Amino acid sequence: ANLKSFDLGTNILTGSIPSNVGALNKVTYFALYRNSLTGSIPSSLGSLTELKYLYLNSNSLTSSIPSSLGSLNHVEYIELGFNYFTGSIPSSLGSMTNLIFLALGSTMLSGSIPSSLGSLADVTYIALYSNALTGTIPSSFGALNQLVVLEITNNMLTGSIPSSLGSLTQLDHFALATNFLTGSVH
Repeated sequence: ANLKSFDLGTNILTGSIPSNVGALNKVTYFALYRNSLTGSIPSSLGSLTELKYLYLNSNSLTSSIPSSLGSLNHVEYIELGFNYFTGSIPSSLGSMTNLIFLALGSTMLSGSIPSSLGSLADVTYIALYSNALTGTIPSSFGALNQLVVLEITNNMLTGSIPSSLGSLTQLDHFALATNFLTGSVH
């Protein structure tokens, strides 16, 4: 009941993440990265109201990313890359007011990039590379004043690069290669 850190990363764990992990209501660090876990991310993870760090990357997780994760108001780091998710990026992730790091690369996500991600005022890192994302780059990303890394390579994005991205003065790494973008570069 008093557990604050849960780290089983880099093992050979199999099976699914049990749904009762939502009862770990004092956990601030939850890590199961680099294992062989399958199944879905339990929606009960959205109950971990004290959570700051969530690392589930490099597994074989499937299904969709639960929208309940958007209720994690204290989360600063989310790393879900290198899994086999279906569906789209939940727009609820734009409600994570303290999010600094969002990594969803190589996860097989489809659909459009939610414009709600443009509300992540403190985010410095967004990685959405190597998915099947379609649609346009949201112009709302121009409001991400703290953004240092934006990597959306190897998707199926169309349309032009929003001119609003020109206001991102902190941007250090900007990668949009291997998409179907059109128009001119401003």
